[in-house]
Amino acid sequence: MVDTSSYKVGVVLSIEDKSKSGGKPLKVCSVNVGGDDPICVVTAAPNVRLSSRLVVAPVGSTIINDDGEEMEIKKTAVGGVMSEGMFCDSRMLGWGSGSAGIAAQVPDSFEPGSAPPTSKPGAPPTSSSESAIPAVEVKPLFEKKLTKEEKKKLAEEKKKARKAAKEAKKAAES
Repeated sequence: MVDTSSYKVGVVLSIEDKSKSGGKPLKVCSVNVGGDDPICVVTAAPNVRLSSRLVVAPVGSTIINDDGEEMEIKKTAVGGVMSEGMFCDSRMLGWGSGSAGIAAQVPDSFEPGSAPPTSKPGAPPTSSSESAIPAVEVKPLFEKKLTKEEKKKLAEEKKKARKAAKEAKKAAES
C-alpha cells in the first residue's frame, strides 16, 4: 500500500481544453490545493469539471501505476504543458471500487489542501462487527442429477407424505 499522506484535496478553478486530433483529449486545470498559488494539472480524466473537488497527488508524492509499481510524481511536460501533479483515481487511493482513469471526487465538506478520506465517501462502513452480514445458505443453480434409486426413494417419501396428510385430514373431519 502506498503512502497517501502527501495527497491533497484540490478544487478545480479553471479548465483549458488542449485536445489534439488523434490523441487523448487533454485538459489543463488550475487547481487550488490549499497553498497561496494554484498548481497546474494536465489530465485526460473525463469527469473533471469546474469547481470539482478531487484528490491530487502533488509533486514529490508517490503513486502506484497500472503495473503495480511505485512511481514518484515529478514536474513533467504533458502535451507540451508543465503539470505539477496528478489527479488520483479510486484504485490509487486504495478505495477498491472505481474505474481507472476517473478522478476520485470528494464531498464539498473537505477543504482544499486537506487530506483525502481514507475510504470512499458514501461507502458503507466495513469495520463494524455489528453490521456483519448474516450467513445465508446459497443453493447451487443446478443440483446434481439423482440416480434411479434416489429418484424412487424420493417418490416413495412424497407418496407416504401425501398419504399421511390425507389420513390426517380424514381424521380431522370425523
